[in-house]
Amino acid sequence: MNATLPLSLSAMVERLPDLVNSNQSLLRRGRYITATDIMIEIGAQSYFLTIDEGRVANFQRGPAVMKSWAFAVRGAEEAWDKFWQPLPPPNFHDIFALAKQGAFRIEGDYRPLITNLLYFKALLAAPRALRTK
Repeated sequence: MNATLPLSLSAMVERLPDLVNSNQSLLRRGRYITATDIMIEIGAQSYFLTIDEGRVANFQRGPAVMKSWAFAVRGAEEAWDKFWQPLPPPNFHDIFALAKQGAFRIEGDYRPLITNLLYFKALLAAPRALRTK
């Protein structure tokens, strides 16, 4: 039997550009988002994404000195690990549920996030597809 090792959280987030850019539904949903920079922080590691017309146009692993972003989603490794399960446990299924319980922090300009809420929720949840049920 050939068992595959689970992907690390960093390997999962680094696959975000491919997961998003190959998803036609996400690209269509995000087609009006232009030059929006976001930061995802998993534990102490930060990742910067530039979204342009729904695509992840740029992906950079931090740290980055003086890097600006519109909004950031920050959380501990354990919270991201549960959030990215194929079927997350209660209160780990949604970024706002995680923020409400204090496991995630959402900071910055809420306008691009709320204006394109379904797109960004789907983008952040995309790595779930990398795990088997």
